[in-house]
Amino acid sequence: MVDLMRELLDDLRAESASLELLLEPLRPEQWELPTPAEGWAVRDQVSHLAWFDDAARAAVTDPEAFRASLAELTSVDDLAFQTRGLAAGELLAWFRAARAASLAAFARLGPRDRVPWYGPDMSAASFVTARLMETWAHGQDVADALGVTREPTSRLRHVATIGHRALPYSFAVRGLPVPAEPVRLELTAPGGEPWTAGPAGAADVVRGPMLDFCLLVTQRVHLADTALRITGQTARAWMEIAQAFAGPPGKGRAPRSGNAQGDAR
Repeated sequence: MVDLMRELLDDLRAESASLELLLEPLRPEQWELPTPAEGWAVRDQVSHLAWFDDAARAAVTDPEAFRASLAELTSVDDLAFQTRGLAAGELLAWFRAARAASLAAFARLGPRDRVPWYGPDMSAASFVTARLMETWAHGQDVADALGVTREPTSRLRHVATIGHRALPYSFAVRGLPVPAEPVRLELTAPGGEPWTAGPAGAADVVRGPMLDFCLLVTQRVHLADTALRITGQTARAWMEIAQAFAGPPGKGRAPRSGNAQGDAR
């Protein structure tokens, strides 16, 4: 279990470093480039991560004070807009410092230790996995704004894991009944090796590239623009609303022009 926490923290550090490599060479005007998230520039993606890293550190180091502050949270859009006066250098320094402080806080925890958050308490392992997923997803928004193609890594297994576990939440957050039928994932990891989750022999299966699955469950791509192959009504219903992140139902992304019908099966 100690090795699990170390693995998660090491991968979160690596994902953070990958995002920093995108941000370091940017000119001030590039921080203002619009990202695919409506109304959000590159700077807003970074301030979002930094703000919640500060919140994560507070949740670990002073959980009672954190719980007392829960009612103060406004919308994530408001949080982003409040920091738009920061210069690019200040924003990058904030992200680095906030991420380092949150990593140090979580390094003192065991994977099963409970941490309060905006919703149910989470295990430390689940919390760090969620921070990695958020970092990767918001990093994808930055990459899209810059017109950069990122090389997928084995760290996507964490995003795929949380995406699969969030199947019930995807339905519940929309007020829909959670299906009783399990769904199996049979994905191909970036290195070419197979990766599976869910019971073998399940009637409902999602197959295809792990990258496409991760982009879909973080709502960074439309189902029609993936190479995922879907078997079963439950699997299809899930893939049409999949949401790995907490909060209200996301809008998702529109299909790319000319692919409105899609070819996912």
